Amino acid sequence: MQKPSGAKSWTVGLIILWAGLGTLSAHHSFSMFDTGKRVTLTGSVTLFEWTNPHAYIEVDVPQEGGGMKHWSVEMGSPSIIMQSGWKYNALKAGDKITVEINPLRNGDPGGLLIQAKLADGRVLGNGPGRGPAPAPAAAPNAAPTGR
Repeated sequence: MQKPSGAKSWTVGLIILWAGLGTLSAHHSFSMFDTGKRVTLTGSVTLFEWTNPHAYIEVDVPQEGGGMKHWSVEMGSPSIIMQSGWKYNALKAGDKITVEINPLRNGDPGGLLIQAKLADGRVLGNGPGRGPAPAPAAAPNAAPTGR
């Protein structure tokens, strides 16, 4: 069996890479969200989905005049949002939450998380560079030597 030539190997590699780029860019597109707008919602968590490729917060938001509107808030992957302080058990059904999102362009009740304020006062973002980073750990106080 003859080994492929260097040029042939590069050509095959480029074709494989090019074929995968459409899928990669389509999956990571945020064009469905209006990143020029921000909406703040306060409501009760109905579900926190710690799933790949994206985590979700499902929230019921009280409406003026009565009733509730259900919103679905998309987040990054668990491995990404963990870098902002999220944990799989950060939310449970019934928890009060305030989220700031970039809403869906089509007007449906959903959006991309910018930051969330949890009932305990913590403010968490949607991964590095998106929303607040966790506060740095305080340096331990050095004990005086006094000798």
